[in-house]
Amino acid sequence: MSRWLEVGTDNYVLTTEGSKLNTGLIIGTERAMVIDTGCGPRQGREILDAVREKTQLPLVVVNTHAHYDHFFGNAVFAEDGATEFWAHENCAEEIGENGDAQRPAVVELEPEMAAGEGENVELVVPNALVRDKPVLVDLGGQTATLFYLGRGHTDGDLLVGTTTTLYAGDLVEQGAHPSFEDAFPEEWADALRHLSALRHRYEFLIPGHGEPCSDRFVRTMADTMSTAVRQARQSIRDTPSDATKAIPVLPYGPEQSRWFIKRLQETRPQH
Repeated sequence: MSRWLEVGTDNYVLTTEGSKLNTGLIIGTERAMVIDTGCGPRQGREILDAVREKTQLPLVVVNTHAHYDHFFGNAVFAEDGATEFWAHENCAEEIGENGDAQRPAVVELEPEMAAGEGENVELVVPNALVRDKPVLVDLGGQTATLFYLGRGHTDGDLLVGTTTTLYAGDLVEQGAHPSFEDAFPEEWADALRHLSALRHRYEFLIPGHGEPCSDRFVRTMADTMSTAVRQARQSIRDTPSDATKAIPVLPYGPEQSRWFIKRLQETRPQH
């Protein structure tokens, strides 16, 4: 467990081992907001204990999207008294309908969570929903803005902004290739451009995994993805019977490229 890094007044980020998840913490005068809860009760407890070293205030939770490492720790926070769990409506729907299907992913890190046996292994589905309009959450002396820039890493990526800091979830990933299993590659590039245009408002940008990011990093990630879309589309046109021929030309690893092509074929942007 690493230490809290301060990213703006009363804004912090904690990186946990294993999935290298970045958990955000925003402390107001009346409540504090925790952004992403880890991949099960053990990691959730680590995060909660670290939060409690910083503040004893009542907690509000945000899940940035419906991947297990961002919401499997929710039950630990519910036990601690949190009743308000925020997410985009698509994220909440995905957790409610398919969250259990992700349990096998944590069999090594969190065997109890994988088996669904033990304390705090139930899924807590977000109950405070963000749709297309931004939502302001007053923490007392500090307001967090929850907003959605469209489909990207998933169809329910939520961003959290304060006066100094933007917590971007896995819409921005640093230190590893992006994960495309549930992605909308063309729209993701658009969302990153939109994000880059907002970047001047924030001193710090915190990705879901990795180090705080510069605006240049976000723009490069967007440009790389747009280029990959063009390359893959061309390759699919050239060899429609074997789209995997695009894999060597794409700027990602073989596994990510395979998913990238699959998702590109499955998803068509809605304009």
